[in-house]
Amino acid sequence: MLHVFQYQPLRLITQNSLSSTCLKLMLSRHVAFAPIWKSWFSSHSILGKKNIILMGPPGAGKTTTGRIVGQKLDCPVIDIDDDVLETTWNMSVSEKLQDVGYEEFLEEEGKALLKFSASGSVISLSGSNPMHAAGMQHIKKNGIVVYLDVPTTVIMSRLKSKQMERIVGLSPGVSLKDVLQFRKQFYKRWFDIRVLCGGDVAAEVVAEKVLDAVKRYQDSELETFISTRSSRSGRSTEEDSNKFYFSDVVIQGLALDGGLFVPERGLPKFTAEEWQGLIEATYVERAQVILEGCIHPADIPASKLAGIIETAYGENFSCSKVAPVRHLAGNQFLLELFHGPTASFKDFALQLMPHLFAYCIPRSCNYLILVATSGDTGSAVLDGFSRLHDPDKQRIALINFFPEDGVSPIQKSQMIGCQNENAWSVGVKSDFDFCQTAIKQIFTNSDFTGFLTVEYGTALAAANSINWARLLPQIVYHASAYLDLVHQGIISFGSPVDICIPTGNFGNMLAAFYAKMMGIPIRKCICASNENNVLTEFIRTGVYDLRGRKLISSFSPAVDILKSSNLERYLHLIANEDGQLVTQLFNQLENQGHFQLQKDLLGRLQQVLVAGWCSDEDCLAAIHSVYSTTGYILDTHTAVAKVVADRLQDRTCPIIISSTAHYSKFAPAILRALRIAEINQNPLSQLHLLSSYSALPPIHWGLLETLKKTGNGDHQVCAADMSVLMSHIETLIQNHFMKVF
Repeated sequence: MLHVFQYQPLRLITQNSLSSTCLKLMLSRHVAFAPIWKSWFSSHSILGKKNIILMGPPGAGKTTTGRIVGQKLDCPVIDIDDDVLETTWNMSVSEKLQDVGYEEFLEEEGKALLKFSASGSVISLSGSNPMHAAGMQHIKKNGIVVYLDVPTTVIMSRLKSKQMERIVGLSPGVSLKDVLQFRKQFYKRWFDIRVLCGGDVAAEVVAEKVLDAVKRYQDSELETFISTRSSRSGRSTEEDSNKFYFSDVVIQGLALDGGLFVPERGLPKFTAEEWQGLIEATYVERAQVILEGCIHPADIPASKLAGIIETAYGENFSCSKVAPVRHLAGNQFLLELFHGPTASFKDFALQLMPHLFAYCIPRSCNYLILVATSGDTGSAVLDGFSRLHDPDKQRIALINFFPEDGVSPIQKSQMIGCQNENAWSVGVKSDFDFCQTAIKQIFTNSDFTGFLTVEYGTALAAANSINWARLLPQIVYHASAYLDLVHQGIISFGSPVDICIPTGNFGNMLAAFYAKMMGIPIRKCICASNENNVLTEFIRTGVYDLRGRKLISSFSPAVDILKSSNLERYLHLIANEDGQLVTQLFNQLENQGHFQLQKDLLGRLQQVLVAGWCSDEDCLAAIHSVYSTTGYILDTHTAVAKVVADRLQDRTCPIIISSTAHYSKFAPAILRALRIAEINQNPLSQLHLLSSYSALPPIHWGLLETLKKTGNGDHQVCAADMSVLMSHIETLIQNHFMKVF
């Protein structure tokens, strides 16, 4: 058995020559280290007895990168091919492969790995090592596995230039591309850290990225969250000691001070080369890379996160591309976000978020999710949480509050039909703003939440867009849409695009802005409102004024919103994280019904955001016009965005319009737009009528099946009264958790 140990004198230095106080100080994660390769102690405090294990396809640069990393850390470097396999076999790797064949080679390679042991070293695996499960389990026990993720096209080019012919698995009838694609499943299974490596990135740069990634992996203190209403300069010692991590904010939803959680150090910034490496990737692969950068592995390990993402975006979406981009006309493109099970963009977050939530929560407590919806969230959250495994369903329940008379008939049918044993819909005799405000007040009512915890062992959580786990998945599809345009040859990477989104609660728009911050070349974000145009007026004037405003029911109910919750996160960002200012603004809005931005802050807001609004009449006219000229049917919300895009775009770059829902959900308005004189009030009949048009896109499969199976069903309705809502919550907790346990 081969043993390699880290240099003993260094261990003596760290243990004997440093005072215990100094040692504790240097080991503390609160100390800001210089770059980790510039100090012996800092490098080995990161490496310790663990190995850094470099993994990737042949041609990924593992050997060269390993040597540079080892030099920077001043520690042993081991190349499995050269230092282990060829030494053990007394022949070259290519000779061994030729001698024993593909399957026997993998077995012999695995046996050699099982006999190998090292400590405090940098190890470069062979490209085929990860295909032997027992060998990888053995070596992973004492190491951090770093996956050098190089685009397949780059690897093929490198291997061709090196004229490498003997690659494990390559045989007549099996292409190199097939071999590389097949191996990805094994790399994804074993890695702890992914390092993106573009085609022209120097090995020195890759080595630095590896060291940075290892440091991030070992220091979760780097990725904490703060409230939009807390100020760094004004934070108390107690606030500093109560750090919030991704798992915490997913569970808690809303900060105790009434603010929204945001990452203290912002989101990761991807380089142009890293983004370009994702151009050929699938939607699921893009989601994995982006979300790995936003979720620390201490909260959810990369391998577990990959499984969650594959579950969320696999068979549940009717389109293999998940979020395809379709050319509409001229420089306008549609980002189709309605191919999920409930036919709206909410599925992207709510097929993923329940699994993130179930993973993060402690097993010792029950959780009740509270949701307020203006339409699409309700069925999406009900469907998402219904797909949890049975043990999770027993400890996680959900109540969906929606305005009883403020959603479309089909949306209501969906929400009622999607109820199950742990999830219920409750209609409220009010509007969405009341529902949303009521949930916020319930979360900050410590007497009520404390009572639920003590009496029933149940904690409350939120699944609305105020929850950080709802926002993250939306970043992915904005980034993916841009990459699709590059892949289709519409633009080259680096060319700008504009984004136009129908928005009321500002979550989807905020996600687009976050994608821009992470390196996607978005020029302008265009907010499209209906006649409830408070947000449009605010972006134009800096005045947020709810005084005398009444919510207007429209044909685009998902944006029938006057209070935009996620706007708070955006203002916190452009105000340089001034939590005191954000608190002042939103307290004034709550108490006086309005606030106004200072001129400099408004200028910062308008650097990226522009806004317009659309009447119901113009919305229906746009649906009719687009169908007449293209045969494509827009839903009412997408039509709002189309009208605003036509008015505000300058046509100097492509514009991506977010198609946030399938037109099937708003059949009465669509039939009216198509000039149908007599409209049957039965939702199922309306869908059958629409299907007779043979339009693009076809009638939504999931929606049609839901209506066929469920009809209207039963649901509870309550008055717009806080005490009534809290009574409903307590009763449903009694009926579910007490019955289950």
